[in-house]
Amino acid sequence: MTRPYRQVFILDLVELDRDGEIPISRQLAGILRVAIEAGDIPPGRPVPSKRTLIEEYGIAGSTVDKAMQILKDAGMIRTAKGLGLFVVPKDERPGPDRG
Repeated sequence: MTRPYRQVFILDLVELDRDGEIPISRQLAGILRVAIEAGDIPPGRPVPSKRTLIEEYGIAGSTVDKAMQILKDAGMIRTAKGLGLFVVPKDERPGPDRG
């Protein structure tokens, strides 16, 4: 049975470690990766908007951009021109994230 899509997911549960050694952009990318892998953001659905992430975490837009680039480079999300960023189905991802 498919889990219903939830816009409110792991973002409500995880805080960024602002004093840690891991850059905030990498932490955010990790949070979103977990949400994608857990099915909280299903394939074909948009990831939270830049504005949502800025407001939720109180971070800079450039930090969100870096996190999204990490996920793009991993093949987990892609841009749909004029529509935003969407989760790529597992079978379309490169490397070990496939399948």
